[in-house]
Amino acid sequence: MTEKESIRLDKWLWAARFYKTRKLAADAVSGGKVHVNNQRSKPGKEVKPGTQLFISKESYTWDITVLAVNNQRRPAKEAVLLYEETPESITNRHTQIAQQREERTLFEPGREHKPNKKQRRQIHRFKQA
Repeated sequence: MTEKESIRLDKWLWAARFYKTRKLAADAVSGGKVHVNNQRSKPGKEVKPGTQLFISKESYTWDITVLAVNNQRRPAKEAVLLYEETPESITNRHTQIAQQREERTLFEPGREHKPNKKQRRQIHRFKQA
């Protein structure tokens, strides 16, 4: 981690691995998906340790506090050290994930398998007879 005391919001979101590219991070900030200290902001807003961020991505939300800034994108294990998530945010996200899993299993019927070669031959024989 570097000794820089502040960094652009879009660059921090990219370095903390919330978005794959800075462009996606900047678009999310511009679109109102990221709030800094409970206010909408621009991608160029400077972020320092102690800043509160509220991030909405797809159907998930994070309520985090910035602990450190880093110019470079590091591995996921190191990126997790850049922020601290509130316990309420963690429990909300885990319940959302569990609920989506349940919905997926309820609404998607079991996928029927494709017949293998032997079964296809039997089907062809049956149809020809």
